[in-house]
Amino acid sequence: MLKALFLLLMVSGIPVAIAMAGSSLLYILVSGDLPAFAVVHRMIGGIDSFPLLAVPFFILAGNLMNNAGITNRIYNFALALVGWLKGGLGHVNVLGSVIFAGMSGTAIADAAGLGTIEIKAMKDHGYQTEFAVGVTAASATLGPIIPPSLPFVIYAMMANVSVGALFLAGILPGVLMAILMMLTVAWFAHKNGWGGDIKFEWARLSKALIETLVVCVWPVALYYLVQWGAPAQATVIAGIVLIFLGDRYFKWQAVLPIMTPVLLIGGMSTGIFTPTEGAIAACVWAMVLGLAWYRTLSWRMFVKVCLDTVETTATVMFIVAAASIFGWMLTATGVTAAIASGVLAITREPWLFLLMANLLMLFVGCFLEPTAAITILVPILLPIARQLGVDPVHFGLVMVLNLMIGLLHPPMGMVLFVLARVAKLTVERTTVAILPWLVPLLVALFVLTYVPSISLWLPRSVGL
Repeated sequence: MLKALFLLLMVSGIPVAIAMAGSSLLYILVSGDLPAFAVVHRMIGGIDSFPLLAVPFFILAGNLMNNAGITNRIYNFALALVGWLKGGLGHVNVLGSVIFAGMSGTAIADAAGLGTIEIKAMKDHGYQTEFAVGVTAASATLGPIIPPSLPFVIYAMMANVSVGALFLAGILPGVLMAILMMLTVAWFAHKNGWGGDIKFEWARLSKALIETLVVCVWPVALYYLVQWGAPAQATVIAGIVLIFLGDRYFKWQAVLPIMTPVLLIGGMSTGIFTPTEGAIAACVWAMVLGLAWYRTLSWRMFVKVCLDTVETTATVMFIVAAASIFGWMLTATGVTAAIASGVLAITREPWLFLLMANLLMLFVGCFLEPTAAITILVPILLPIARQLGVDPVHFGLVMVLNLMIGLLHPPMGMVLFVLARVAKLTVERTTVAILPWLVPLLVALFVLTYVPSISLWLPRSVGL
């Protein structure tokens, strides 16, 4: 009955969060087993979680970076690094998304923020609008895979796993996805005879390579200094001061913005701060860059960003609260146990369960927003995965990737609609433009599903 009520409300066009809470309330009223106040109690309990404090701060950090002119710096840095390759701006699109993913944490922010710049630049350089939209949509899926990631935080809360472990688990898969996308760009460039979009210049490339080297060497140097006995806090502060001095003297393009994920992962891995504290640190870092250092963020814009963050946070939290009562009702009425028994009656092979789960999650991702989908699917699928020996961190990565691919599909794909509006294309043409880019994404999904060591190597290497 609970499932029937939920589907009935969904079909009638009611938003998914209201459908989840409403179906639970109707079921309680009809059955009479519990007081109606139980709905409110469980919804409040669902969001009374310390890890969820990271949600508004990660949203705020992404909004600050998106509104402080950081996207232009990332684009110019990626252009200097790979713009001279054949199909240059396609490679720039992918690399820019890799970098921006370490700040925004969501696919929609990537598509709306960096995508606006990239699609316009590619159209100005003579690329077909469909190609520009396709590569932008595919690369936007990197947003929630490369840390920080809002869907990872929601999954970690629902599955009771480490946020830091999930963040680390997304790094190598994100790199793999980026490589597959750049190979796809290279194939299109070879097929269409495209050249580079900027002239190859050693001076410009060497400067970008030096910035990349700084980003890679800086955290490693700080780590070993601390290991050799240097005081941790003083060493980190001194390192940050040196980075700012280097930016002032050498006029780096994107070292400071790229340091956002480095600081987050480094701080969580070394135990300097928790993921929630890391989200606050990311906000402080974004405010320092936007308000004080680059001075591209005015106080009026800062207030607007805060209001947008409040609106987005309220939406996410309401979905989580509604899903918590719905998930609790699914468990209490025996739905999750029945589904688990049905699946285990079909197979006890992990590979076949993962195949079935992937198909289900791809389907659900086409209809539900990722936060809602995670909160519904975790109570149903994760217990089965645990029984079959599937690592919950690995399963979380696979789930999020499936749902990100779902964002590119009608009827509910938010990235699809955002890019259709940005590129001024119909939804039908945008859908067709995205279809070829499902190939590298599905290849990545297959590899990451059946080679769990790719996602688990980094978390296990640091003991998470």
